Amino acid sequence: MERMPSGEPRWELNFDERGGMSTPDRDRFLDEVAAENPATLFFFSHGWGTAHDAAKSLYDAMFPMLRDAAVAAGLPKPGFAGIFWPSLWFPPTPAVAPAMAGVAKPQSRTAEVSGADIAASLAPGFSDPDQQKALAELGELLDAPGDPAVSTETEAERERVVGRIQELISSIAAPAGDAEPEDSGELSLLLNENPKDAFQRTAKVFGSEGAGAGAQGIGDWFGRAVNGAKDAVRVLSYNVMKTRAGDIGRTGLGPLLADLHTRAPAVRAQLLGHSFGARLVSFALAGVGAPDRSPVTSLLLIQGAFSHLSFAPAQGNPFGRPGALNGFGDRVHGPLLATFSPFDWAVGVWYPRASFLTGAGPEAEADGRWDAMGKDGYQHVDPAADIRIPLGAFDFRPGTYYRVDAGDVINNVKDSSFGGAHSDIRKPEVAALAAAAARPV
Repeated sequence: MERMPSGEPRWELNFDERGGMSTPDRDRFLDEVAAENPATLFFFSHGWGTAHDAAKSLYDAMFPMLRDAAVAAGLPKPGFAGIFWPSLWFPPTPAVAPAMAGVAKPQSRTAEVSGADIAASLAPGFSDPDQQKALAELGELLDAPGDPAVSTETEAERERVVGRIQELISSIAAPAGDAEPEDSGELSLLLNENPKDAFQRTAKVFGSEGAGAGAQGIGDWFGRAVNGAKDAVRVLSYNVMKTRAGDIGRTGLGPLLADLHTRAPAVRAQLLGHSFGARLVSFALAGVGAPDRSPVTSLLLIQGAFSHLSFAPAQGNPFGRPGALNGFGDRVHGPLLATFSPFDWAVGVWYPRASFLTGAGPEAEADGRWDAMGKDGYQHVDPAADIRIPLGAFDFRPGTYYRVDAGDVINNVKDSSFGGAHSDIRKPEVAALAAAAARPV
């Protein structure tokens, strides 16, 4: 345990990719919380990005803001727990989104990133030696068009390279049996049996079909397919992170919260998650057990990178069945909030395109079934309400799903041409929203 400069307790909770908590010792953490007995304990999960230092930087920025907002909201004795988990990092990409330069179609420009850089960025997120080896080979093959060491002169050799890329992607993808329908649209690409066509279609969907000329020129099918394969690896990173975040939340954080409630029943837990971390804290609700075992009194999803239908019932759901978290909202004994922003291109532009590659047809794109929380908040839930930040005086109702328009706050698109404002969350207004939601109701 550490302490904030203002004296409040602060913990770093490190989870492995299977949901095991490596540090601190689980019992030690529970004992320390019971001894400190904070009235309000904020649990915050980062999104994509493996580096411990990057996640710590987020918490170093947000925890003081949360502390000040909690004090201003009259919340006594706050405490803070930062969740660290092995998410993945994809190299920065000089993308062009529709909101930029008036382009009609977004261009991922992933083709301009080398396969070696892609593999190196993803590798720290995997502990399995076989997956590490597969990523290294994948990086080499993604650079095949410009690598004289890789033979691609004949049609058969090109098809072999593309087929092997698909085999490697499939070997790393999350198992299909573990996927919820609303969050599994990308699996048809990752597990497809016709990579020659699928990767070219991916390049078209992501706008990278004419980028990054290889040795054979950008007009041939092989150049387009390799460009699309790089985008497919980005889709792979989404798939692995989504699945992993849910597993860690369900099997790691959820049971920990239940034990916390037993050990320190007076502690009120507030769950915050950004991007794929929003899925982690949400799926903790599925692992906490019955409602009376849950200490959770608010849930705040900040630009969530998972399905906006996750809490939806079957009625009105385009999938015709309940979302994976339908029925678990009552584990939150207060409000459930989800921010969205039109300036978040990661979840507003690229995320649905990754899922839309299922090839379900234009009606699937029109009904929004592949959209994310960070695009428009909870959908097809009841009771629901719409609010906007900056937030004035407001009393939240327990059990209500709040769609929070954050476009006036989460709107800086200058720092990432790919994600836009996706990570523009280090804001006092976001902290004030969390503190307002944490007030006893």
